[in-house]
Amino acid sequence: MTDYKTIKGFSIQSVATDPKVTGVAGGTWASGGNLNTGRRALAGAGTQTAGLAFGGLITATSALSEEYNGSSWSVGNVLNLARHNIAGCGTQTAALAFGGEVPPGGFQNESEEYNGTSWTEGNNLNSARQALAGCGTQTLGLAFGGNLNPSSVSALTEKYDGTSWTEVGDLNTARKTLAGFGIQTAGNAVGGASDAAVNESFNGTSWTEVGDLNTGRDYLAASGITTAGLVFGGNVNAQTESWDGTSFTERADLAAGRYGGAGGGSQTAAFYAGGSNPGTANHQSTEEWTTATITDAIINEGDVYFNTATNLIRLSKKIFGTGAWASGANINSARSEFGGGAGTQSAFLIFGGQADPLAQLTESYDGSSWTEVADLNTDRYYSAGLGTQTAALCVAGNPGVQVNVESWDGSSWTEIANVNTGRWGLGSSKSSPYTSALVFGGKTSTADVANTETWNGTAWTEVNDLNTARRQVGSCGAAQTAALVMSGMPAPKVVVEQWNGTSWTEVSDLGASRYGGGGAGTTTSALFIGGAPNSKANESWNGSAWTEVADTAQVHDVAASGGTALSGIVAGGRGTGQSAHFTEEWTVPISIGNISVDVD
Repeated sequence: MTDYKTIKGFSIQSVATDPKVTGVAGGTWASGGNLNTGRRALAGAGTQTAGLAFGGLITATSALSEEYNGSSWSVGNVLNLARHNIAGCGTQTAALAFGGEVPPGGFQNESEEYNGTSWTEGNNLNSARQALAGCGTQTLGLAFGGNLNPSSVSALTEKYDGTSWTEVGDLNTARKTLAGFGIQTAGNAVGGASDAAVNESFNGTSWTEVGDLNTGRDYLAASGITTAGLVFGGNVNAQTESWDGTSFTERADLAAGRYGGAGGGSQTAAFYAGGSNPGTANHQSTEEWTTATITDAIINEGDVYFNTATNLIRLSKKIFGTGAWASGANINSARSEFGGGAGTQSAFLIFGGQADPLAQLTESYDGSSWTEVADLNTDRYYSAGLGTQTAALCVAGNPGVQVNVESWDGSSWTEIANVNTGRWGLGSSKSSPYTSALVFGGKTSTADVANTETWNGTAWTEVNDLNTARRQVGSCGAAQTAALVMSGMPAPKVVVEQWNGTSWTEVSDLGASRYGGGGAGTTTSALFIGGAPNSKANESWNGSAWTEVADTAQVHDVAASGGTALSGIVAGGRGTGQSAHFTEEWTVPISIGNISVDVD
């Protein structure tokens, strides 16, 4: 065997661990912009790039409200009632504030709604209290725990439907100064006085005790959803813990231990603003939590690290063959105008669609056969789909230009928070985790739109629009921060736009204009499949240009599509009668050549 050191004149370093940890395990806190006014016992809502902080205690109780754009805070219109130990939920443009205290001892049932400009009084909580927690959205909120009076700690839980509050099942453990994350039908209540580690999960009706925090604490903050949460701060505590739906794991600490700050965002992108600790002034500082990611790339210079338990390294070279389509199993119920697709070629999910009658049907594919599973709650077609075979979203659609969104947990569909703009024929970042979705384009009852919305697992937020308003688009993407939108109506288009997490940019056009085609893959390696008028065309994207590759056997217009640019899938759609139940699978053969290298 060749000694690589002898040839090149230096040793290759072999390390026993990965040089970079990805995902929530590699997450860290970094400094963000300061609040204009430092305070504690305030509440937060929204996301890391569109956050909201309101109420709190300076030296006196405050009505201040501030908005965050990911860099700096700006002062907005104040609450109608100044208070601290307040709770909140929702987004920057659709927030809910409830409960709190006006000293001395004036516990409040006041509830207010924020529309992005001003606060409006709504119907009150049934029980006045302070130091409570909440989660959900402005129209589907949840309030729990707190103090009913100085000597009575509460287990009360109330639901908000956008108009009024209704009492539902109590917490198992009454507590105050706790935190909440999730949505109204799938929330968590965590921590609380006195240094409680208790964690309870809500199913829309009742609470169940689940895995506890590693470190009990009160006056803490939280973000995320019931299967992917983040808890931080509290009790002059800098600790951060992530929740995976079963247990908490300790993660990187905040730079400054503090309690009573405002938190918001998701498990992968959160903020923590304000707060205090004994003997110091109230904090103005904001910290931002970001998880680590690695993007595959070819590196032409620099250090290459290998993780190996031996001194033998095998270097592999991939050689890609010519892609081709092959027939898969027919779907059980022929249809088109799908609600989208979610997953991979061997683990795919389709739902909704246009049939006779309209379809609520959901079918799951294992690479060999389709199986009917639980139906959607609402008939729909021309909606957007994304996620995986076991964790997906079905967003908006027709009939009736819907705003409804449903989430799939592998066995059933649950209605969650609505999108801000009802529409049909919209696109999505198909491969996004369903907790961090992106949807765009479509048509309202009157016009094609360019609206783009992001989902953080709790609420939808409007972000920067497409450059070209359109419907019946093709789309794909690997994440909420990386998506492609292709073609569309009115009038068949060649226009392609790429999303970078902030804005859309026009990139190279398709080779042929069409609409209603399907997408698969990522922003650097994608397919655009079929479409109308009467197209079997298939184009491949390498990150800079489109190339025509092998056609499908059938016309697939407004079909369900997904997978990758090397292993894609398309099912159903308009065309011939056969197309409506036909499945085709795309495969690019790969061969690998190996070179073995001895290292010191």
